[in-house]
Amino acid sequence: MPDEVPLLPVKNMVAFPGTIVPLTVAREKSQRLLDAVLIGDKLIAVVAQRNDRIEDPQINDIYRIGTVCRVLKMLKMPDNTDSIILHGVCRVGIEELTQSQPFWKAKIHAAFDSPEITPEINALMHDIRDVAAKVIEHSPNVPDEAQMILNNIEEPGKLADFLAANISLGLIHRQELLETFDVKGRLIKVDAALRSHLEVLELSDKLQSRVRDQIDEHQREYYLREQLKAIRTELGQDESRSGEIQKLELKIKQAKMPAPVETEAIHELERLNNISQGSPEYSVAHDYIEWLCELPWSIHTDDRLDIRKAKKILDEDHYGLAKVKRRILEFLAVRKLKPTGKGPILCFVGPPGTGKTSLGRSIARAMGRNFIRMSVGGVRDEADIRGHRRTYIGSMPGRIIQEIKKAKSNNPVFMLDEVDKIGNDFRGDPASALLEVLDPQQNDTFTDHYLSVPFDLSKVLFITTANYMDPIPIALRDRMEVLELSGYTHGEKLAIAKAYLIPRQIDENGLTRKILAFADDALDLIISSYTREAGVRNLEREIGSICRACAALYAAGSKRKFVIHAKDVHQYLGPVRFESEVAQRTSMPGVVTALAFTPTGGEILFVEATKMPGNGNLILTGQVGDVMKESAHAGFSLIRSHSEDWGITDKSLGSLDLHIHVPAGAIPKDGPSAGVAMLIAMLSILTDRPVSHDLAMTGEITLRGLILPVGGVKEKVLAGYRAGIRKILIPARNQKDLIEIPAEVKKRVKFIPVSDIRQALRYVFNAHGDRGVLLGTSKKAKKSAKSRITK
Repeated sequence: MPDEVPLLPVKNMVAFPGTIVPLTVAREKSQRLLDAVLIGDKLIAVVAQRNDRIEDPQINDIYRIGTVCRVLKMLKMPDNTDSIILHGVCRVGIEELTQSQPFWKAKIHAAFDSPEITPEINALMHDIRDVAAKVIEHSPNVPDEAQMILNNIEEPGKLADFLAANISLGLIHRQELLETFDVKGRLIKVDAALRSHLEVLELSDKLQSRVRDQIDEHQREYYLREQLKAIRTELGQDESRSGEIQKLELKIKQAKMPAPVETEAIHELERLNNISQGSPEYSVAHDYIEWLCELPWSIHTDDRLDIRKAKKILDEDHYGLAKVKRRILEFLAVRKLKPTGKGPILCFVGPPGTGKTSLGRSIARAMGRNFIRMSVGGVRDEADIRGHRRTYIGSMPGRIIQEIKKAKSNNPVFMLDEVDKIGNDFRGDPASALLEVLDPQQNDTFTDHYLSVPFDLSKVLFITTANYMDPIPIALRDRMEVLELSGYTHGEKLAIAKAYLIPRQIDENGLTRKILAFADDALDLIISSYTREAGVRNLEREIGSICRACAALYAAGSKRKFVIHAKDVHQYLGPVRFESEVAQRTSMPGVVTALAFTPTGGEILFVEATKMPGNGNLILTGQVGDVMKESAHAGFSLIRSHSEDWGITDKSLGSLDLHIHVPAGAIPKDGPSAGVAMLIAMLSILTDRPVSHDLAMTGEITLRGLILPVGGVKEKVLAGYRAGIRKILIPARNQKDLIEIPAEVKKRVKFIPVSDIRQALRYVFNAHGDRGVLLGTSKKAKKSAKSRITK
């Protein structure tokens, strides 16, 4: 027994050693005590308060003798109280309070009963058992097991404590028995208390018998009628419950569950029939059976696999996206030829606003299936996917099963949005939980933690969306077929605005085509000067702003037809927001336009370099990441190793510091694809030669001067095209990616494939008619370079 234990003051109750004590704890300080005790040895000292109106008792407000108890179980109740079950261990004396915050602690000394049994004590035990047997006989509410427990208690102290805990006594008398450390004295007091209680019971029986004899016939009839009324009320409750059980049984039959699931449901129904309605287990079992019955085990929709009609629906809902539409039609064709086949999991990847979610709705409409959507972005709890176990209060199935229930069919089109934004923490890894869901080979036995029975997900058509593939775990990425949705060109945005965005916004704002119309020059201006995005979401917002402004004028009484031209746009949207600054930013040495790929699509990136007196150091700023820094250092080393060939003396390099800055310094940037741009920017400032203002570049550089391929070529090209770039330098090994570039862009943009830095330099600076930068100015440099070119 430790010398110091947490102290729990209680009101109107005394705990005795060797007995089980149920207790409800409502005080906040006491609840903090329980939370701390459950982590340790679970021992607490239970003492009675002298005054039950004191909420924060001190040493003088409690009795100095109590009982050390062990916490056996604790339950959190709905009314924010704790229900605990204690087992008394031994008597203790409270010496002093050693702590009062955040809960009470006290220094104690334990007292244990003497094991010696004298003939006198043995006689007292025998007498007490006889009296206790008579008390049990006169007490109809005492269970029969009580007599068996009394006969099995051999130690006199434990016998006295057991009876003291179960006799109806006041607080002071109970405390007196607890403070009686002498076993013989305690037995004598318990014997006296039992005899007093027996006298009361015998007198009560005599009074009841006398009153019963005095009840006349009318009173007896009234009494019986009231009893009959109570019995009928009870029978009515039973009938109601029986009817509920029958309804659940009928639901189980109508649900047409698989045989193992139906067996589990019937077993749970039989258990429910034996549980009291007042028990918390009743509602848990009832809700579980309801969930099993409401799931669409055998309900499905018939697929409409008309390929021509599906193509028409996809074309009606979306403009362009030929590759994606073709793959969807192939999927439907295979499903038509082999309905029982397990199709792949499609993953639509692309910038925001490119129509990923709406494509899922179109597929559902084309197939005649129900459509459900679930966003998994920001989900951190595995239970959101697989559900909670039924041991938890308020447990329920995961979102997968919940959405299937809402779909009311077992073969819907199920879209999981933003799978690249799933998180994980101490509550589990939701991405790992999705591995089973998105695997056609094993999701036919998907088991939710709440249901604990398998549900067949193989008939569900899962479609996922993401803005970026890198954050998705490799195992999850391997289970999906990726379809990329790149950004739209200017012409595609114009067509989408005419066919989809303008009609939708006119209708949503209560207008008609007779009231409002947009001219092509106005749409051109909005696309080029008021939006800069890969998708069309902001474009629709701007069109909606103009529609709302015209709706306000029309509602105010204007009866004219509104035709929006380019000269009218600024009246509704304000001054131009985006202007091409490529020519101004690249008209001086040391400034190069690079192309970058982000989760929201492609972007242009300006790389600026300058030189200053120093010691040959390289400075990098603009929130560049480790990979980007390494690319800059690789380019700087390449310049130093070939400085003579490029007309740069070692002496000038050693006396200069180079500073590379990537503007928009508040935005983190990383990746190897800006290596070529940073090398060209350093050469430009060192040789004092500007780079062509309409040229952008991308590519990874090596120490040998090779230009390696990069990703996101289509997105980067579209970003450059939107920004006014008409010449793009790309790695030669990325030429294969140009097949995905829209024809409109190919007509207006010149692509320059290069495999090493010498090819790149020949084009970048020779655009100004200057060949000296390639071979340098010294005769030695020209001779060395000429020899290498000849070889």
